[in-house]
Amino acid sequence: MENSATAEALIPLFQLGKVLNQDQAGRRITLLGSISSQPALLTMERAAFPSDPSTLSTFHSALANVANLGANDIYAWYLANLSPIASAPDLKLNLVYPCTEAHIKKYSPQTVRVVTETPEIYAKYVRPYMQRKREKGRLDWVYNITEGRKEQTDIILRESRDLGKDPEGFLLLPDMNWDRKTMASLRILGLVERHDLWSLRDLKQSDVNWLKKVQEKIMEAVERIYGVEKDLLKLYVHYQPTYYHFHIHVTSTQHEPSATQAVLKAFSLPNLIAQLESLSSPSASMADTTLTYTIGDVSELWTEVFLPLKEGKQPYQGVAMTASSE
Repeated sequence: MENSATAEALIPLFQLGKVLNQDQAGRRITLLGSISSQPALLTMERAAFPSDPSTLSTFHSALANVANLGANDIYAWYLANLSPIASAPDLKLNLVYPCTEAHIKKYSPQTVRVVTETPEIYAKYVRPYMQRKREKGRLDWVYNITEGRKEQTDIILRESRDLGKDPEGFLLLPDMNWDRKTMASLRILGLVERHDLWSLRDLKQSDVNWLKKVQEKIMEAVERIYGVEKDLLKLYVHYQPTYYHFHIHVTSTQHEPSATQAVLKAFSLPNLIAQLESLSSPSASMADTTLTYTIGDVSELWTEVFLPLKEGKQPYQGVAMTASSE
């Protein structure tokens, strides 16, 4: 390729043979084809979004073919096009409105800290923190789904004998961050109906058989509905989770790991089950173990609990209640 003009002239000459690979959750694709009867590889990747305020102030108003995929409480998600003549959506939009200070912190750049949470720290500081985060309707959007008020057409599997009240009940629906068509970036959410499970900390050895059933039914459903084999699925839970109602994430092994699937953030469900099996008695729980995980340094859990502990100070008194005050 002698110069840029010569190089640029090659792209229109590319003749598609087949799609060779697609990754980055559908943002990058590699095509095998030919140019002038010679084999050629063409990799295409979406460019970064503009970051200057003058462009971004009008960027959203230029979107075309905005189609709502669903809405629940303050959350809504859409597909859209950058160009009105596009044949298929090329953007996935998530809207939080009205958003809170907690949402702003969650999506802001932050340094990730590694913390160690002993059973004592959990009981004295973290459990009450969780309780506060469950109050004032923060879980209404979850109960809207589990109790049959919202997103019912999106549910792909419901295992329940008493809607919203079955102690072994759970349901599956597409994650709001999935475009619902790209199998390589498949993301499914499993919500349990039990209200007593806030996080993996509440799981006991006696929950092992139930968890195994849930795990198997989830994999069977995803394989049946989406054609993704069981050994191509990853099931995991977060600690700390974004919201304190126990839920399970399901992704494809082809999905390139994001920060939410990182070590010390995502806990594999099969490994979690194995850990529960190793506990000393049926009543023993994950609340009795020491966990090391990561949190952002703008999160309240860091600023109110772990930063003061690091500095040898008393954690924020507003969350320093006893674990029994639920």
